[in-house]
Amino acid sequence: MPVTLADIRAARRRIAGGVTVSPCPESIPLSEITGAHIYCKLDNLQRTGSFKERGARNALLRLTPAQKRRGVVAASAGNHAAALAYHGKLLGVPVTVVMPDYAPLIKVSTCKRLGARVLIQGRDFTEARAHADTLVAGEGLAYIHGFDAPDIIAGQGTIGLEILEQVPKADAIVCPVGGGGLLAGLSLAVKSVRPRVKVIGVESTATGNLTAALKAGRPVLMPRRPTLADGLATLTVGENAFSLIRPRVDRVVRVGEDWIALAILRMVEMEKTVVEGAAVTPLAAMMAGLLPELKGKRVVLVTCGGNIDPAILSRIIEKGLVRDGRITRFTAIISDRPGGLAELTRVIADSGASIKDIEHDRAFSGPDVSAVNAVCTVETRDHAHIRELHRALRRHGFPVIVAK
Repeated sequence: MPVTLADIRAARRRIAGGVTVSPCPESIPLSEITGAHIYCKLDNLQRTGSFKERGARNALLRLTPAQKRRGVVAASAGNHAAALAYHGKLLGVPVTVVMPDYAPLIKVSTCKRLGARVLIQGRDFTEARAHADTLVAGEGLAYIHGFDAPDIIAGQGTIGLEILEQVPKADAIVCPVGGGGLLAGLSLAVKSVRPRVKVIGVESTATGNLTAALKAGRPVLMPRRPTLADGLATLTVGENAFSLIRPRVDRVVRVGEDWIALAILRMVEMEKTVVEGAAVTPLAAMMAGLLPELKGKRVVLVTCGGNIDPAILSRIIEKGLVRDGRITRFTAIISDRPGGLAELTRVIADSGASIKDIEHDRAFSGPDVSAVNAVCTVETRDHAHIRELHRALRRHGFPVIVAK
């Protein structure tokens, strides 16, 4: 069943009052670092922290009375599952979610807290889906696909209508894409109402579902690879989604993991907003210079989710600081006699850097028993400051080995 603009408008009326109309403010600091006039559509402010609530509520409200009584099931790594759990509880529909074993623990616990029956099954989405299908056959549950069901796509498309009203002079909308449901609904809404607005999809270099589908002319399976943008790791783009995306999306770019980490840091520092890796790919693409044609344009970044695992957030921020040149690690060879370490720390301090940690390595410091490797983790201002520090150390007779 094809999705139409009328379906998206009907979905908007249907979910009104149950899903937040998220803000879309202009960001002065992000505009300054990208060279465009940046607006952020903050769907990470939904109750369960992602845009998935739009499609989930629409799909649940479209069930027959019998389906509502029996309940629904879905395979999901997190955000779709949480959205179904939350709105299922509000609407009195029993929800079962099957999550692959790599699902973030915070998303597993969130679904349980929201009242869903949570089953951990499978190494990837395909295996989780296979188990969900057994529940459809055995228990009569209705399966709600997380990114390819027409009712889901129509619900996600409501974000496009909101953006056009909130930023009426937008030149471009940059949107993450994994399974494609969000980009499909958004592109259909935007191109139907205001076709001049550019719609651009962003993937991680570790995913690439849509890029592969465009090359092949059809959805294809992609191997799962580790990525900070776990919400994009769906193995394939949906068939319904692809049929909507292909004629409407102007461009698709892929951004590296290091830029994703840095973009998460920028959102925390500049916008005081915590977002997940998938949601920050549009900003990462702008920062990486992948969209130079948008300089000076009004650009909306679809900030679609904020469910990042706190256990890895600090590590991601540290990676961002390393990418930014604000944390560096090097090994300096110093004398093991009195005063060697004091001289090293003096040079570091005089250069304006701040020592975070120093570890002595004597066992692997080479044949000279009077020398020791001092492994230094240091806080710096930027990459230029790092180079200045290394030059100062070498001038004072400290050979430096830079960590890779």
